[in-house]
Amino acid sequence: MAGRAPGRPTPGGRAAGGPMIKIVLAVLCVLGVAGAGVALAGDPAGKVFPYPVRVETLDNGLQLILIPMPSEGLVAYWSIVRTGSRDEYEPGHTGFAHFFEHMMFRGTERHPADEYNRLITRMGADANAYTTDDLTAYHLGIAKEDLETVMELEADRFQHLSYDESAFKTEAGAVYGEYRKSKMSPFFSIYEAVRETAFDRHTYGHTTMGFVEDIKAMPTMYDYSRRFFERYYRPDNVVLLIAGDIEPDRVVELARRYYGDWKPGYVPPEIPPEPEQTRERRIDVPYQGRSLPIIWIAYKNDRFRPDDRNWVASDLLASLAFGETSDLHKELVLDKQWVEFIEAEVNVNRDPGLIDIISRVKDPEKVDAVLERIDSTIARFQKELVSEKRLADLKSRLRYRFLMGLDTPDHVAASLARIVAVTGGIEAVETYYTTLEQVTREDVRQAALRLTPQRRTVAVLRGKSE
Repeated sequence: MAGRAPGRPTPGGRAAGGPMIKIVLAVLCVLGVAGAGVALAGDPAGKVFPYPVRVETLDNGLQLILIPMPSEGLVAYWSIVRTGSRDEYEPGHTGFAHFFEHMMFRGTERHPADEYNRLITRMGADANAYTTDDLTAYHLGIAKEDLETVMELEADRFQHLSYDESAFKTEAGAVYGEYRKSKMSPFFSIYEAVRETAFDRHTYGHTTMGFVEDIKAMPTMYDYSRRFFERYYRPDNVVLLIAGDIEPDRVVELARRYYGDWKPGYVPPEIPPEPEQTRERRIDVPYQGRSLPIIWIAYKNDRFRPDDRNWVASDLLASLAFGETSDLHKELVLDKQWVEFIEAEVNVNRDPGLIDIISRVKDPEKVDAVLERIDSTIARFQKELVSEKRLADLKSRLRYRFLMGLDTPDHVAASLARIVAVTGGIEAVETYYTTLEQVTREDVRQAALRLTPQRRTVAVLRGKSE
């Protein structure tokens, strides 16, 4: 699942409470709820990120991003593998990035699964994982006294994961069961259909779960699974993001001790580029269960670059036109009550992705009218400049929301994980907010002009209740 820009609710994130989270839940594990506690003025030198950061790279390419912060003995320990469903480029082999989210809890010869789970439980650690299109993240919330034990455990399983063919087949069956459960969600069903329709060649055309025929065939691919692990679980494709009550010198010393022998060898996959879309695509998505109609409009967009004013302007446009303070939200959700919700999201991806506009319509007879109102809203932003005050207020709100979400080590790590995976570091946070301040009303209008019919896929899901 694609993510959002710094300051926006992250995948599975703290502030996400709308329908998008229901889709994300199909493949991701959720995080906590943000609160206060950060100095909102930020750094006197003008930096947005309020904590010190130390970055170290071991000789084998493993990158450490260490963020000491006041946390009363708590530490967030995140292992970010810069591989997600995007990296599944071989036909017939989708779903393996997500599959390893499961297999990584199978243990090693030194620490079998039962022992790993017993140690994690004894610590009282909060351990989980999730997979998206561009990354797989394994995260633990621990006490600082347990840091060395956790580092030894995590280094061991990332280097020496052990499973036989029987265990492989068992987990592959569990993954297929998870797919079928996800397929019961109307939001997952339309999301899957939109992805497959919007992309002809790029691997963003399949969800993190993978194509269903590939998932069914997965139990026969034990040998391939070993090659997938050897290919992507390499130190030069992983970032350790550790935040909280830590002493950076001590963490670096421990990392060298436990991860130093991990052999590098990551080779970037050859992802096929997506050809330019030249015509509108429309699909009707049948759904066997009961559901109100869901509208999903996906426009092609550039890859995430924090210094790209066009990209950042499109991010602002999404909120201005379709956010909770937009005129359209007031009209369709509050006044006319035609829809349960309407929202837009600009995907944060390594390669060109999508801008999604999503709504669930209360009255099936209003589907065409809602589509017309979405189009007329885009047309208005193509002709008119947004007011200076609305633009300034939104910029301020995004910065404030980002800072408000940095109150605990886990929230800090959760906020940064996708940015780290997509860009390779956290410098993009400062760059993004610098670019954000430079975006003008005309930039927003130009972003709206890029939302043309030939760049979009329009999908409507209709359930049995109609």
